[in-house]
Amino acid sequence: MTTSHLALRGLLVLLAVVPPALRASEPLIVVEDRGGASALPYYEALNLQPRANRSTPRIELPRVPNHAFDEAAMLPVRSAKLTPGTVARRAIEAPGLRPFVVIGDDEPSQSWLRRHAAALRERGAVGLVVNVETMQGLERLRALVPGVPLAPVSGDDLAERLGLQHYPALITATGIEQ
Repeated sequence: MTTSHLALRGLLVLLAVVPPALRASEPLIVVEDRGGASALPYYEALNLQPRANRSTPRIELPRVPNHAFDEAAMLPVRSAKLTPGTVARRAIEAPGLRPFVVIGDDEPSQSWLRRHAAALRERGAVGLVVNVETMQGLERLRALVPGVPLAPVSGDDLAERLGLQHYPALITATGIEQ
């Protein structure tokens, strides 16, 4: 082994021993010392001063806005990886997953919501609106399924994780269907 390898090995041993030694009240025991160069010149070159002598710079905190944010501030929501289309039924295993729907503000989603509104309420489903431009569009979708919470959310990450390309879709603990 070269001297640099030995010095590195010694440093690793020292780093493994020092934290427990600092926590213990016993004095530090050097297990192995194979020589090497002192690191003190490097620390001296930094010219570090004790913290007590330094004044702490004032940190400006960001100002809290005077107005509350609402859903309108989240719009428009666009999910580039999800478009209206046909979703093939397939099984998944997600025990405990609450049923949810993935929809957009478009005619296929609106028709689908009209047909499945009662079943969605019975199942306790929630809705993710992955493509919606305006608050009026979101309210229009909510009017189609009263009692089913709908939230505007980007669905790109969800699309990747579930291998989903199209909506409307119902995702349950056991499957994905349309």
